[in-house]
This record gives sequence, C-alpha cells and structure tokens, in this order.
Amino acid sequence: MTRLRTRRKPPPYINASRRHLKMAVQRFARGTKPGMVVLDAGAGKSPYRKFFGHATYEAADFAALSTQYAPLDYVCDISDIPVEDERFDRVLFNQVLEHLPEPRAALAELHRVLKPDGRLFCSVPLFYEEHQQPYDFYRYTQFSLRKVFEEAGFEVVRIDWLEGYLGTVSYQFHQMYRWLPPDVRTIRSMGVGWRIVYVAPMILATRYAAGRLRAPFARVDVTSKYTARGMPKNYVLVARKPLPA
Repeated sequence: MTRLRTRRKPPPYINASRRHLKMAVQRFARGTKPGMVVLDAGAGKSPYRKFFGHATYEAADFAALSTQYAPLDYVCDISDIPVEDERFDRVLFNQVLEHLPEPRAALAELHRVLKPDGRLFCSVPLFYEEHQQPYDFYRYTQFSLRKVFEEAGFEVVRIDWLEGYLGTVSYQFHQMYRWLPPDVRTIRSMGVGWRIVYVAPMILATRYAAGRLRAPFARVDVTSKYTARGMPKNYVLVARKPLPA
C-alpha cells in the first residue's frame, strides 16, 4: 500500500478551464472595434489586457487581497466605479461575480457605466472550491445568472458552458489527488480501525488513478467539449445593454 506514495509524480495538472477562457476572451476581443473603451472589472493581474491592444483598456479592482495586482486605473468596489455614465463600450467580468457580497448592486453599476448596445462578457463558477477567502460568497446556475442579469436591465445574448463535462471531471480528479489521504498513516488517523485493510487500498488506489487521469481528461476537453450530459465547472455569459426605447 505504501508503494503507491513513493512512485514518481503523476503528470502535471492541465487547467482546461483557463484554456477555454483564454479562447473565449480572445473571441470577445476580436468583436471589440478599434478605439472602443473596455473595462476589465475585477481585473486582478490583468491577464487579458494583451487581447485589447487595439482598444482603450481600463482596469478596476478593489485590491484588498494579499496577491499582486497589475496597474489599476480604478481601485474601487465594483458597485461604485468612479466614472461617468455610459463610459464603456465593453465590459470584461471574469471570475468576479461569486466574490461580490451584493451582486445585484454590482450588476446595476456595470449597467450604468456601459453604453447602450454595449456588451458584457462574464465567466463565473458553478462547481469550484472556496477561494480568495473570505471573499467567496456564491456559485451560479445558468438560471440564477439569467435572473440577476435581466433584473439589472441587461439582455442576455447567450449562456454557454465554459468547459465540457470532461473538464469538470478533470478538476474533480485533481481535487481527489490533492486532498485524499496520501499514506496509510494518515488513513489510520481517521479512526477506521480494522477496516484499514480495505479502506487504505481503496483511498490510495483512487488517489493514484486520479493523479494520472486528470491531465488526459483535460487534454480531451480542450479539443473536444462534451456537453450532452453532466455539468460545467463554469458558465460563460454574454449580455447586452438594450438601446433606449
């Protein structure tokens, strides 16, 4: 049983979600005309700034975490951005909505600063571990996403899975490899008693297999998204601010 722990490390984890998100943002950027003004709301390290070199890119974040931030144009709460009404042609809003304690207020503010007929790109998790504690408040289904955006005055253009179900499975395997007990001593500390004779092989074999399956599942997901069944790890939404009646 202990040999499973001493074998060489499994292939490194491939984050299929990040690869899909990069491609989705690139498509959104290609639909952004030269000279448009783009807000990256909750920009963090501004990983997508390079895709908007043909536009005027501005970044906003509350900058309250201990992580590094890229240069920010606005250090502010997303529900109170210090700009005039209808400043932006496009809004990028990636992996932020789950961190906002008052999402409706933030969406109302993004609606305010977006020009009529402007577009907003949002990605948000459905299935993900707690992160950026203590600023992690919600997970969103496709139905709750549609509801909060429409209540804020947006027209939802589309809601899609970011990754396919194999990408979600890859992430689940990754979590198993990270968090399942790694050795017999740890399993014994669970208080399993005599059941260790089958509990230890079960856990160690699962962890071993998960470490070796996470990367191939992710590779397949990047090239061949399976969306017929299962669930995504994240949703992607594109919304539009309607023209005045």
